[in-house]
Amino acid sequence: MKSGIRPLSMACAVSLLAGCATVPASPTKVDAPVSRMAQEEAQKNLSVPPTKTLKRKVAIARFSNETRYGRSLLRDSDLDPLGKQASDMLANRLVASGNFLVFERPDIEKIKREQAVSSKADLIGVDTLIVGSVTEFGRSTTGKAGFLSSTKRQTAKAKVEVRLVDVKTGHVFFSTTGSGEASTESGEVAGFGSRADYDATLNDRAIAAAISDVLTGLITKMEERPWRTDILQINGNQVFISGGQHQGLKVGDTLAIMQEGKKVKSKQSGFEITLPATEVGSIRVVSLFGESETNEGAICELVAGTLTNYPLNELFVSEKKGKS
Repeated sequence: MKSGIRPLSMACAVSLLAGCATVPASPTKVDAPVSRMAQEEAQKNLSVPPTKTLKRKVAIARFSNETRYGRSLLRDSDLDPLGKQASDMLANRLVASGNFLVFERPDIEKIKREQAVSSKADLIGVDTLIVGSVTEFGRSTTGKAGFLSSTKRQTAKAKVEVRLVDVKTGHVFFSTTGSGEASTESGEVAGFGSRADYDATLNDRAIAAAISDVLTGLITKMEERPWRTDILQINGNQVFISGGQHQGLKVGDTLAIMQEGKKVKSKQSGFEITLPATEVGSIRVVSLFGESETNEGAICELVAGTLTNYPLNELFVSEKKGKS
């Protein structure tokens, strides 16, 4: 029998080829130095002072799909599923934040029809309108193929543009862009492994990631806008105002009574400019009433200033400056 190099077995060959595959290995879980039970207990005992937030009223006026993806000449652009999906995701996240009262606008015609049936029309005005669109969306598939091994990677990318509009003036006071990406990867060696079919959930995850990317900036900018509400009625030192528990008011809160500044037309810009408001008094919340954000209010007592010399339509209520 001749001596020399013996043929490699089939098992060895497959083993060597498997070493060349680019299929990622599953990550190994590693516990932190402190046990999870101890971490959870420490979080329960952590005392974080509550942050007072007076909720602004917002609505999503329009969120459209400006890309060619998923659109058809036979489909109404207002009913495009990609734009509707982005609008619903943004609305859900604003509601979940707990910092805003979110009102319906994309489906406003359906609400009006229902109100016509029930003979009730109590639509609520908002402080800020959100206008947005999906400006970029696409998918790609990449991969590597070798002898007995292959990998496949599917990727979806999305970009959204969002603007914030002041309802009273129509002025766009903030705009931002968000992008998101989602991907999945699969591979096989010698016929063994996972096979990747078309993954439709990548579209949803890419849109969700883009919405999340703009959310922080939107929330921060909208919370910078001054909170205000109107005075319903004045009885001596007793003041009834709109807004209650759902807007973040609590018994004991101190608020400012402001007189609207005069409106003057600017010769330089042509815009009508409202001069700064003047604080004419302070009130303290003594009780709340109402069951929802549509009919709630607060009963307050006048603790500083006088309101007898001011027309009711020139007054409004705002947060006290420098107060939390």
